[in-house]
Amino acid sequence: MRRPKAGLLCLYVKLYDDTQAWLRKDVEWFQEQIAQKLEQAGLELFRHDICRQEEEFQSAIAEFEEQGADVVITLHLAYSPSLESEQVLKNTSLPILVLDTTPDYSFDGITGAGRIMQNHGIHGVQDMCSLLRRNNVAYEVFAGHYLESDVIKNVSEAAKGAMMAARMKQCRVGRVGEPFTGMGDFCLPDEVLQEKTGISIFDYDFNESVDLLESITEADIKAEWEMDCERFVCRDLTFDVYAESARVNLAMRKWIGKNNLDAFTVNFMATDENPALPRMPFMETCKAMEAGIGYAGEGDVLTASFTAALMKGFEETTFAEMFCPDWKGNTVFLSHMGEYNLRIGAGKPLLTELDFPYTSAGNPAALYGCMKEGRAAFVNLNPLSEGRFVLIMATGNMVEMTETSPDFEKTVRGWFRPDVQVSEFLSRYSKAGGGHHGAIVYYAGETALRMMAEVMGWEFCLIG
Repeated sequence: MRRPKAGLLCLYVKLYDDTQAWLRKDVEWFQEQIAQKLEQAGLELFRHDICRQEEEFQSAIAEFEEQGADVVITLHLAYSPSLESEQVLKNTSLPILVLDTTPDYSFDGITGAGRIMQNHGIHGVQDMCSLLRRNNVAYEVFAGHYLESDVIKNVSEAAKGAMMAARMKQCRVGRVGEPFTGMGDFCLPDEVLQEKTGISIFDYDFNESVDLLESITEADIKAEWEMDCERFVCRDLTFDVYAESARVNLAMRKWIGKNNLDAFTVNFMATDENPALPRMPFMETCKAMEAGIGYAGEGDVLTASFTAALMKGFEETTFAEMFCPDWKGNTVFLSHMGEYNLRIGAGKPLLTELDFPYTSAGNPAALYGCMKEGRAAFVNLNPLSEGRFVLIMATGNMVEMTETSPDFEKTVRGWFRPDVQVSEFLSRYSKAGGGHHGAIVYYAGETALRMMAEVMGWEFCLIG
């Protein structure tokens, strides 16, 4: 998983270089301290000389854009006149994170006037942000002392959110079959989805896909079988059933690679009387998510793309649906037919034959397991009216069940305990318009998801 890329834009004023050159040593020291802290917080940082005049700001931003930065982080080393940076910050497409901090933690009556020059960057922040707001430029401000608060961590998390938004805007998502008939929560015309989110949709060509199936050799299947027998607990599964499933799964993997897809979705109903999809590729949905490819069921390209974007910042993310409330235990049971990210499983998954009565397709091989315990959030992206979207984040924990019925073994399963009572969680979730497709994101940060929503222009709803 790559680190977020950030350009550090350090703002200063030429007047101080001309009249108080002694100050330069102090501000360069502070610049280096902040750069080191940001890198330690997980950012790939692009540095540039301290900027004072318009042409210097233009040079810095152009360099950051060329280097592929996800965000610009501004740092006022002292006062900086806002008109020097106005135009370039107004015109850049990079999200702007304002780091509002100073060298000294305390500035009280005994600090001394000799430290004013090193610690007065906040009114440069105010000058700049006044123009950003006036020019309708999106930005976020993170204020606090760089050593005595979480401000560096929060900036890093926000950069992660911007990186996830960039992944969403550029997402290449494949769709196998039409969206499930009658499912309305994720249903939008393709042209609306593409216009509002930036995703590109690639439909599975069933005519060409017959050739993909035929390209999978017996040696390919045997090699996959040997790896799977090593990785998983294989039970109640013949090699013939596995082989027919593996052929479809490996063909799906080839299609994903051939089209350089970031995400995909499969409607299991597309397997009905379809020689190009004779089995539902459950195994590949699990393995693809493990490899960082987003997924959602039932032809849902929106949630598949959203899951791919979330994985850019949080590898332990899986497509999930809420199935059953446990009012007594204050949890919600999560599951799906046979799709989950193997990264979030507890113990070795079970590889077995799945009874598949839904279409004329043969029974597929499928992977089952339990989602591990840990801090997590249930996250949903849902369309609203007039081209708007809402990102819903419900915080809580995935919990371990100390006792489970044996018949749970052949299910994808997990129990989510929200930070509020399950009754309140379900009420607020549906009141916010949350749909039935979502994702479990382990160790998700509110700052990152809120920033993702900000960059995408989505509403943000926190339940927790």
